[in-house]
Amino acid sequence: MDPSQSLNQRPAYNSSENTGMPTAPPPPAYQQNPAGYPPSFPSQPVPQGPYTQGPHPGQTVVTVQPAVYVMAAPHASPEPDYMCYSIFTMLCCCFPLGLVALIYSCSTQDANHSGQRQLAKKNSATARTLNNIGLFIGIVIIVCVIVFQTVIRLNKKC
Repeated sequence: MDPSQSLNQRPAYNSSENTGMPTAPPPPAYQQNPAGYPPSFPSQPVPQGPYTQGPHPGQTVVTVQPAVYVMAAPHASPEPDYMCYSIFTMLCCCFPLGLVALIYSCSTQDANHSGQRQLAKKNSATARTLNNIGLFIGIVIIVCVIVFQTVIRLNKKC
């Protein structure tokens, strides 16, 4: 800017000057439903006015559908998971079998929640079998310890 010019006398802006940027044609007018695509949210009104933005030509329209969860029939009850039985077996009877039974119990719960009935039935039966075996082993060990302690005490008294 030339210092001899006053502050109030600025040169007028000329829109026809070449600014170095390529000129592009104006965007197309707003189209309500381009290329026959269905509206993505039919229950909501499409906003109208000067500040709305529509799809541009060549733009891919993606319709997202909500997730569908498959649930078991209402009359079908979920398979038992034997969670408490597994924890009892793990803590009081046989830790290794109780731990494996606990894992199968968690798998049964997951299968019940996701609607995989056959997998839930298989995991439930496996958890029950492991719990029964662990309980039997725990009872046998406890009975053997009691008998062993009784025999030792009787031998000390004699």
